[in-house]
Amino acid sequence: MEELDMQVERIELLIEQGDMLSLEEYLNELNISDVEELIDELPEHGPLFLETLSIKRAINVFRILDFPTQERIIKKLSAAKVRELINEMPPDDRTSFLGELKGDAVKRIIIMLSPEERKEALSLLGYPEDSVGRLMTPDYITVKSHWSIPRVLDHIRRYGKASETIDVLYVIDAEGKLIDDIRIKDVLLADPENTVEDLIDNRLIKLYADDPQEEAVTVFRMNNRVALPVVDHQDIMLGIVTIDDILWVANEEYTEDMQRFGGTEALDEPYMDVSIYQLVSKRAGWLVVLFIGQLFTASVIEHYEARLTVALLALVPLIMSSGGNTGSQASTLIIQAMALGEVTLGDWWRVMKREILSGLALGVILGILGFVRIGAWQAFTASYGEYWQLLAGAVSLSLVCIVLWGSLVGSMLPFILRRCGADPASSSAPFVSTLVDVSGLFIYFTFISLILKDVLQ
Repeated sequence: MEELDMQVERIELLIEQGDMLSLEEYLNELNISDVEELIDELPEHGPLFLETLSIKRAINVFRILDFPTQERIIKKLSAAKVRELINEMPPDDRTSFLGELKGDAVKRIIIMLSPEERKEALSLLGYPEDSVGRLMTPDYITVKSHWSIPRVLDHIRRYGKASETIDVLYVIDAEGKLIDDIRIKDVLLADPENTVEDLIDNRLIKLYADDPQEEAVTVFRMNNRVALPVVDHQDIMLGIVTIDDILWVANEEYTEDMQRFGGTEALDEPYMDVSIYQLVSKRAGWLVVLFIGQLFTASVIEHYEARLTVALLALVPLIMSSGGNTGSQASTLIIQAMALGEVTLGDWWRVMKREILSGLALGVILGILGFVRIGAWQAFTASYGEYWQLLAGAVSLSLVCIVLWGSLVGSMLPFILRRCGADPASSSAPFVSTLVDVSGLFIYFTFISLILKDVLQ
């Protein structure tokens, strides 16, 4: 933090003195992450920083900024700088930026592109918003299976600078169909007399352009790759997706899931950039749904209130929290397992069987604790009367059933939402908790009515 403060003071001094040459030299010496932090600290000077930086460094800084900052800066850059920035930007980063822009802003940027870059940008923008096609870049190196190793190396020297990465080379046939990929390490260590065909191991991992980005995250997570090829359904190679883009997607998915877990819609921008109106609108929907759910909870209590003692009502929070907490635990575990690819829709029955067993075990544990709690309280205060054992039994049985029910609801709801095409993260902890609260109270009051019916009359 102290170093950042020193950098801010140095920048402000150079700007005040009008020493643009020293400012350019100083900014070009910093890491791009340092420049990004300076833009956060001095947002009014963000456009000046990008105008001052060399184009290569300006692109590297611009691509790591969040979208609201990118949009604000690009509106204040000179037309010449915008044209240079957009044309030189990697296709995948440019597609990501253009995909966030709205209406006329996209048209103004597209017009600035060269005919070749414009065609490429429009092609990438033609894929669905959350598809792998939006992430891919067409800058990669392809080779043919009959090429010799010296020819491959010569090809890399000639075209490697324009490629997103040369860690992996892609073997295609005469029709452009992907055959396999080979690592640059294997090429460098190969005998000069070998051909590309000698290096092919037929262990190809590929993505399809219309695959969901979330699925690509899973594929990268399960395989140790820096890049993966993207093909169409005829196996024609279209581009590659690199690990840096996947890390951005994974971060966005994680952020959205965390927000949904809390019972709110995902925010489209950083929290501090969201207007109060947007903040309220994103949260109000879920709060209304949860409030309506709690109205049912109140209705259940009012229905049984006349037949319940103060002691029985005092145990309601214990019952509600046990079921809600169990449901939230199960929901969180299943959603995480789905995100990691550990659980698929076809596993629902196996998951249900596991949750029945674990829910029963957890219910028995809490049921025993509930019985002990009532017995201990009765020993010290005698507040439950002569029928305390019946009450303790009703509470224990209720806890077993409620915890079991909470486990089933929390674990099955993500499967139902996924089957309906919705995001499983929408079965957030507050939603599961509210749903289990209502049904849990009904279970509790049913056991009370059945076991203590003679006592309550």
